Amino acid sequence: MLVLFGALFTAIVYRWISLERLQRAAPVEIPAMPTPEPTPTRPPAITGKLDTGKLFNGITLRSTVETVPGADATTERVKPESYVLDVRLQARVPSPNKTIEELAKVSPQLPALLPGLTSTLSADPVSPLYAQLYDTKVRMLRENLARLDLLLSRHNFFDCQTVLQMQHPQTHRKALLLQADMDVDADGSDGDRMPVGTGAPANFKPSTSYRWEKKTAAPNPYLPATEAALKHAEDEYALATTAPGRKRDLRNAIAQLRAEVGTLKKYSFLIGATDPFIVVPGAFTHGGDPVKLGDYALVVFGDAIYPAIVGDVGPNDKVGEASLRIAKQINALSTPYNRPVSDLKVTYIIFPGTADNPVGPPDLEKLQARCETLVKEIGGASVPLRHWENIIPSSPTPSPTPTPLPSPSVTPSSSSTASPTASAVPSPAFAFPMASPAATASANPTLTPTGSPAAKRSPAKKRKP
Repeated sequence: MLVLFGALFTAIVYRWISLERLQRAAPVEIPAMPTPEPTPTRPPAITGKLDTGKLFNGITLRSTVETVPGADATTERVKPESYVLDVRLQARVPSPNKTIEELAKVSPQLPALLPGLTSTLSADPVSPLYAQLYDTKVRMLRENLARLDLLLSRHNFFDCQTVLQMQHPQTHRKALLLQADMDVDADGSDGDRMPVGTGAPANFKPSTSYRWEKKTAAPNPYLPATEAALKHAEDEYALATTAPGRKRDLRNAIAQLRAEVGTLKKYSFLIGATDPFIVVPGAFTHGGDPVKLGDYALVVFGDAIYPAIVGDVGPNDKVGEASLRIAKQINALSTPYNRPVSDLKVTYIIFPGTADNPVGPPDLEKLQARCETLVKEIGGASVPLRHWENIIPSSPTPSPTPTPLPSPSVTPSSSSTASPTASAVPSPAFAFPMASPAATASANPTLTPTGSPAAKRSPAKKRKP
């Protein structure tokens, strides 16, 4: 019995020792932690009514998603019509003002300033140019519908109140009346009259459509920068390492730059900062009674009438633009980036067929006298026409040439209209406020020369037809 008891006791002690050793060797038990939820790969859906927004150019956007039952996913994946985005732009084409009462709703002082205006309006005075203008706008919308950044802004689509053809019953003097806003044309240069440049804002062009042969050997102030850009392009084209695609772009730019160098050497132009002129769409220079460069004109705003000439040609789908000289007279805060008048309250009256031949540098005294005669032939004005002083020094002293253009670089052309307008602060209802003029001016330059037809002259309405 003693032997049996001793064996049992030894077994118990051995078992106890084994358990103690096993417990010490086992890893410490870690309490289970809750499994974290996976982070979503895209932000959660934002609730609320977001089916209507405002694009950067003032277009109201309404979007919906429609679903229809389909076949299995493998089948529908390869069918183009199974996943479609339809883009439809609805634009209301405005009706033109026709009567003096309708014109006065926009410009209340107009009937008093030009009392004979009523007698010049026929029963149906709307010019075919008005319908042609909006037909062009609609065509441009259709062509650019797949590129929302190229679409006309709301401001530029509704930029023309009316285009009326007038004729005085006694004098038979014909005139074309436009009601629109006013953008700024700061282009132009003339080494004969001003051998110093007035500055080169973004999209500046040293030439205007109205030009005449140079009368002196004084070089154009913007010629050195253009020649430097041409040499830079030619040097890059001559490199063996230049890619074929790049050479193609350079070849086109070199041809344009050579043409511009030749133009700047041969001609003088109006100067936007010193000469009073207006801009018309290219389509207005064709037709039955076409507007010609150099035709005399009047700009009516508020209680003032300003003499002017037709000095430049703009795009066919935009109306309302005048030189920086006129813009600053109307609003001292005007700049190449800031229009003087955003509302459709400016009246432009053009006298077709009155341009002088041959053309030459503007004579402000002759401009005054000629416009006074023409305004009498449409019934007269109740106030004197504003008189333009010559602000170009009679004997200008040469000063340093303008800052050369940046070294050209070819980049894909984005748009001529995407540049934001630089008028008053945009409505807070717009979801994407317009960029500041400073930001626009600092945009990267492309190889497109300043004289090329594709170059835009200002953020609002600055491209050739």
